[in-house]
Parts: sequence; C-alpha cells; structure tokens
Amino acid sequence: MKLKVLGSSSSGNCYLIQNKSETLILECGIKYKDILKELDFNLSNVIGCLVSHSHKDHSKSIKEFIKYAIDIYTSSDVINNCTVNSNYLHKISPLEQFNIKDFTILPFNAEHDVPNLGFLIQHKDMGKLLFITDSYYCKYKFSGLNHIMIECNYSENILDENVENGLIHPVLANRLLKSHFSLENVKEFLKANDLSKVRDITLIHLSSTNSDYNLFKKEIERLTGLPVYIAQKNLEIELLQN
Repeated sequence: MKLKVLGSSSSGNCYLIQNKSETLILECGIKYKDILKELDFNLSNVIGCLVSHSHKDHSKSIKEFIKYAIDIYTSSDVINNCTVNSNYLHKISPLEQFNIKDFTILPFNAEHDVPNLGFLIQHKDMGKLLFITDSYYCKYKFSGLNHIMIECNYSENILDENVENGLIHPVLANRLLKSHFSLENVKEFLKANDLSKVRDITLIHLSSTNSDYNLFKKEIERLTGLPVYIAQKNLEIELLQN
C-alpha cells in the first residue's frame, strides 16, 4: 500500500491510498482533471472518496466525482452544501464504523469552524492510519496506530511574528487559532497518544506563510524518534504493516 500526495495546502487537498487493486481517495479539493491525470485516466480501481468537510479546498470536485460515478463518503453538512441529490453521495456519522471494500473506516468529530470529520482507516496491507486535518483540537486518543497523517498548519511563534510585522491580519490569526492545528498542538496530541506501533508521521496542510517545513520536520522527529514527512505534491510513501 502506498500514499501519494496530490495536494496539501489551502490551494487544495487530495491524497491517494492505493495498492494494485484499490484506490481510496482522501479529499477532492483540487481540479477533477488533475486527479484524473494522476490516476492515469483510469477510474476502475477507485473505490470511493472520503471528504472531511465542506470547504472547497477539500471538496472542490465532488460534483465531477458524482458525475463520473465515484462514491463520496462524507457528513450531512457537506451533502447539504452540495445542492445535488445522488446515489453516489453517502452520509456517514461520527463513531459509526463502515467499510469500503477492504477498508474499514471510523469517522470521528474534529474541531473546526464548520462540521468536520477525521478518519481512522484500517486495511490489512497497511494497518491503521489516522487522518486529521483542519482541526485545532482532537478529544480522542488512539492506540495501535501504524501511520499518522496530521495537519501542522502553523507555528504560534511564526504566526505572532507575522502579526507583529503586519504580514498577517489579527482577525485571520485569530481564525487560525480556532480552526487549525499548530505545531504546538500537534506535539501535545502526539504526546497524548500511543505511538509504539507507528511507522511514520506525515504532516499535512502546512501554511505557506506561517510554517517552516524544516523546523516542523526536525521538531516532530526529535519528539517522536520516527520518520516524518512533509506532504507536498508528488510525495509518495510506502505504507507498510508492522
């Protein structure tokens, strides 16, 4: 099983989890034609797409997915914002486990400024993968994880400096504090969870102005002793089972 990053920023988010016979898409926040290109114009192995919330950088291509018969699994909030009815839209609810082919998925609430879901995803080829994006806090603790994909949008120190220097408006800074994971939040989250079986951590959705890729990677590696990747377009990681 491998992870491939197609986009991971405010410009658009999309990730592929795939083996030889199945491709599960996480988020569809980039142009449909760009996703299709990365799939070599072949949808036969695509088994569905998980969408965390309604913001366009995560849900941009939902209508095109529906048009081309790709199943979307998401919250009622996203479905209500979609303005179309379709058999390919599937409502999922927090803490109600479901299956997509050989994937077992447990959605859970993630705190954002709109209703938002994180996902605990399990498959025999990779073990357990945790996916959390666009959230300033997660109340749940997890054990037995093998892979973590977690937002690390900004550093509080960098954000404060940018506000002081007039590069970021205080209103926007306040929104970030109440809607996105900071480096400091990520550290506290990782400390609170069982990392004994984790093989790798991928930091996603980094801000272009309020983050430092090298610093974030170094800080999380120092804290956890684990390989840390920064999600950028075309990054590929083998998701191995322990």
